[in-house]
Amino acid sequence: MADAKTHNLDVPGAVLHYDVRSNDNSTTPVLLLIGSPMGAAGFATLAGHFADRTVVTYDPRGVERSRRTDDAKESTPVEHADDLHQLISALNAGSVDIFASSGGAVNALVLVARHPEQVRTLVAHEPPAAQVLPDREHVLAASRDVHETYLRSGFGPAMAKFIALASHDGPFSAEYLDRPAPNPADFGLPTDDDGSRDDPLVGQNMVSCTHHVHDFDAVREASTRVVVAAGAESGGQMARRSAEEVANRLGIPITTFPGDHAGFAGGEYGMTGKPDEFAATLRTVLDGPG
Repeated sequence: MADAKTHNLDVPGAVLHYDVRSNDNSTTPVLLLIGSPMGAAGFATLAGHFADRTVVTYDPRGVERSRRTDDAKESTPVEHADDLHQLISALNAGSVDIFASSGGAVNALVLVARHPEQVRTLVAHEPPAAQVLPDREHVLAASRDVHETYLRSGFGPAMAKFIALASHDGPFSAEYLDRPAPNPADFGLPTDDDGSRDDPLVGQNMVSCTHHVHDFDAVREASTRVVVAAGAESGGQMARRSAEEVANRLGIPITTFPGDHAGFAGGEYGMTGKPDEFAATLRTVLDGPG
């Protein structure tokens, strides 16, 4: 596969960094692989499975190389969608295919609602769109608690609560927040507070991502072919349950992918899923009708 060439893009409030792995012989749309707050580095293995087409990855605003140029402490799905709109415009390659995972799937659904002409196919993998859940009140409260813990106590305690939230199996109840707080040390996380408050997950995106209210009417009416995906091994975790509800709101079946929430990972950020099987499924889905 071609070496990635890095580019910069000035957008309101941030400078984005994105990488292009070009295949000049490809006749298929550019494939954009995105997450949030996962950056470009998280998709290296998956990108390697698509050497037959041009692949673009990027760091969302406030993540790794993409620094914010304003003083905002929060990044919203609308901001991320506008960033993606400008990134796709800068590529000047027509409509693209997008594989979007987790918060990236939330942002991509907003993009499709606002700029459907830019996206041929969207595969939205486990968007944590908690607003669609029947237990939304408790999930949203738990999400706010993660963020408030970060502001109060720092990264380790907040991240421990995030891991507990993300891995929780089944609906959330009113008693969830009454449970003893998990020990950061049990997850290999720091117990001391270093004073920083700029983490892109538990700081900038935790509340805005889970709390976003989607315009499902606009997504249903879009020219984009939308596929909502969930991991076969994700059980009753919040992101999978959200994906199922999103698919239901759009009136489409859920598409099962191998592995769990990080099924595409090949060791990036310490996560290993089933990348070969995942990539094969993604290829089949992208080659489907539409």
